[in-house]
Amino acid sequence: MTIKVTRVDADHFADWQGLLDIILGAFSYMDGRIDPPSSAHRLTLESLKEKTRAEITYIATENDTLLGCIFCKPEPETLYIGKLAIAPEAQGKGVGRMLLAAATVLARELQKPVIRLETRIELVENHAIFSRWGFTKTREYAHAGYDHPTSIEMRKSV
Repeated sequence: MTIKVTRVDADHFADWQGLLDIILGAFSYMDGRIDPPSSAHRLTLESLKEKTRAEITYIATENDTLLGCIFCKPEPETLYIGKLAIAPEAQGKGVGRMLLAAATVLARELQKPVIRLETRIELVENHAIFSRWGFTKTREYAHAGYDHPTSIEMRKSV
């Protein structure tokens, strides 16, 4: 597999439906497992374009086939990564690690010493993957309207 990771220029990117399909496909296994439902379900083509303009986005491709994406949002002390999404058929092939490597380079360029992410409390397999990738759980929190933890935050020094 020859995978290429590139930064998305929202003004020149064309495959918005493909990007939305990657996110929805990658997050679909969460349906019925997490509460509240994933914010991925609220994405539209227009809101995805806005998100890509507001955040630094990388995509992974192979022979122009979209395999995955990651959204990076600089914060005062950290680089927040979200919507790390890998097409189901490309999972387990290093695509996520490659996208995370691009985010790590970005964090260093932006002089952010820490990468931060959030994942749902129920998704213990994600916790294990992120732990293997060097992330440490730093806190639990509840979404608005919930009286119990619904998500965890994980951080990694870069």
